[in-house]
Amino acid sequence: MTKSDMDQVEQDPEFVMLSRQFKAMAMELISVLEQKQKTGGRTKVLLETVPVHKLADIFVASFEISFEEQLSMLDSVDLKVRLLKATELVDRHLQSIRVAEKITQKVEGQLSKSQKEFLLRQQMRAIKEELGDNDDEDDDVATLERKMKAAGMPPNIWKHAQRELRRLKKMQPQQPGYNSSHVYLDLLADLPWQKASEEHELDLKAAKDHLDSDHYGLVKIKHRIIEYLAVRKLKPDARGPVLCFVGPPGVGKTSLASSIATALGRKFVRISLGGVKDEADIRGHRRTYIGSMPGRLIDGLKRVGVCNPVMLLDEIDKTGSDVRGDPASALLEVLDPEQNKTFNDHYLNVPYDLSKVIFVATANRVQPVPPPLLDRMEVIELPGYTPEEKLNIAMRHLIPRVLDQHGLNFDFLQIPEAMVKLVIQRYTREAGVRNLERNLAAIARAAAVRVAEREHAIPLSKDVQQIASPLLESRLADGADVEMEIIPMGVNNHDISQALRITSPLVVDEAMLEKVLGPPRYDDRETADRIATPGISVGLVWTAFGGEVQFVEATAMVGKGDLHLTGQLGDVIKESAQIAMTWVRARATQLKLATAEETNLLEGRDIHIHFPAGAIPKDGPSAGVTLVTALVSLFSQRKVRTDTAMTGEMTLRGSVLPVGGIKDKVLAAHQYGIKRVILPERNLKDLAEVPSAVLSSLEILLAKQMEDVLEQAFEGGCPWRQHSKL
Repeated sequence: MTKSDMDQVEQDPEFVMLSRQFKAMAMELISVLEQKQKTGGRTKVLLETVPVHKLADIFVASFEISFEEQLSMLDSVDLKVRLLKATELVDRHLQSIRVAEKITQKVEGQLSKSQKEFLLRQQMRAIKEELGDNDDEDDDVATLERKMKAAGMPPNIWKHAQRELRRLKKMQPQQPGYNSSHVYLDLLADLPWQKASEEHELDLKAAKDHLDSDHYGLVKIKHRIIEYLAVRKLKPDARGPVLCFVGPPGVGKTSLASSIATALGRKFVRISLGGVKDEADIRGHRRTYIGSMPGRLIDGLKRVGVCNPVMLLDEIDKTGSDVRGDPASALLEVLDPEQNKTFNDHYLNVPYDLSKVIFVATANRVQPVPPPLLDRMEVIELPGYTPEEKLNIAMRHLIPRVLDQHGLNFDFLQIPEAMVKLVIQRYTREAGVRNLERNLAAIARAAAVRVAEREHAIPLSKDVQQIASPLLESRLADGADVEMEIIPMGVNNHDISQALRITSPLVVDEAMLEKVLGPPRYDDRETADRIATPGISVGLVWTAFGGEVQFVEATAMVGKGDLHLTGQLGDVIKESAQIAMTWVRARATQLKLATAEETNLLEGRDIHIHFPAGAIPKDGPSAGVTLVTALVSLFSQRKVRTDTAMTGEMTLRGSVLPVGGIKDKVLAAHQYGIKRVILPERNLKDLAEVPSAVLSSLEILLAKQMEDVLEQAFEGGCPWRQHSKL
């Protein structure tokens, strides 16, 4: 380009604007570079002296640009195009420097924050060293590490814990997994890996006395516990069986387990399994889940703080299974002495030794417990208490406890033995003693109301004035002695109540029983009243709450020969009714219920069999003989003896088969005032468990065939059997 052409271009307004824009951007780039590299003086001189079109070439040559962009720049002959391209390249270079600066500032900011925290921690440590307070309590990780070292973990678990601790040290407290990892290591440190409660020398006599003082009766059970303790004394590391106490509520299953722990001198922990349906409650959740936690066994060991406690698995028959697994199956490993040495909790994820734990289980029924789990336990049945045992339990344990719970003592309330007998006979017919305790508590509450009336403000002055109180008036009317004392005005109401003593305490009588507890719920004449007509018999059944007396009613009506059954019955008991009906119809002629010509008992009539208390589900095979007796009574129009109850399963051929729950059933018959009990002959061995006091008050009749039952069930024996006149 000639000089004139150059001058002409430089005077072009568009070129002037582009050159100014380029110089401004170039100046900004130089200032940025100058801040970073502390150079740029020579470049500023170039910017002021060198012409703009040459300056563009110099700047672009110093950038790292692609080969195509360099060719494009050289190809631009027109100064304005050339300057425009150079401006774009300078702007792009400037933007990239700014982005890089922004990233650098962010990184430096984060580093400076962590450096600041580190510096502050170092300063804090230095200040503590200067003050002599260098215990490092605030450092959670250091405290946790010391705690883990003192836990006494086995070598393989200690390696696992160290690996987890190294991970924790590399993490920042703000990281998501920090807290869960810290909690996990805290649990490992808290578990009693080696810590055990020291067992004192076992004194069997002291243990026997302790069991006798805590529990009245239960002779067989206490004898089994003493045997268990004797084996532990001779061989402390023996793998004893898992005792499972089975019985109705309120008979003392849980307190027996507590007594075993006291006798051994070990700590006691109770794990409630009622309603547990999730296998994770036994084995724990895996740590990958949010809110994961260890199982109930590991949590119980952490709470009790020793590795050899007595652990009670309460209500083991109340576990259920669903989509989350079967807890009863998870307990198979826990209760097997060959497997529980390496019990694997999913949360811990390391084996834990449960072999030092003494397991005791309780259940109301055996049937819901899976057979493999039942095989790992020794079942000890607690069938319930006789009325005499309940009386002793009430006088020795329940009344003192109830009085203490209600702020009373024997100076205020006395419950005679005869009144306790009435409460047992008329208001409670349970296997345990919980309802008995509730009734005694109701009497104590009524007495507490009368005693609390003394707390009312009593007007006193220098002269003795008449004290108006309904309680005193009633006592004075009864001729009771009252001690009265003049008390200064400064004494508070509590001192007044202590000073006011009625010498005759409140003695419970029959009238008070009816007033507090209401009319009697049970009557000794109930059986006689209900067996007033033919077609009714008395059976004995077993329930989860103990033995019960069950009435069976049968009646006939005009119909087509159908059999109707009511009373919320299960399949087994319905089949028993069908078998009973078949047996009676097959032997109608032999039993003289029908003549030889009229062998069909159901000709023109229907039979309806009803089990009263229809709201209660009933099932089981032990009602066979009772059903036959009711049907024979109906067809012969003779009443069954009112003092007789029976139980037994019957075959289609008339054989009487043995049934379970004999002790419960005999106790129930005794409580109802029944004098004669018909049992299968093969159940004779089970009578050894029945208390001798109960057996002496009952007449036990054994039956091998159905004819034996009928012979004993009716007054004067079988009326249809041919008797010799000689």
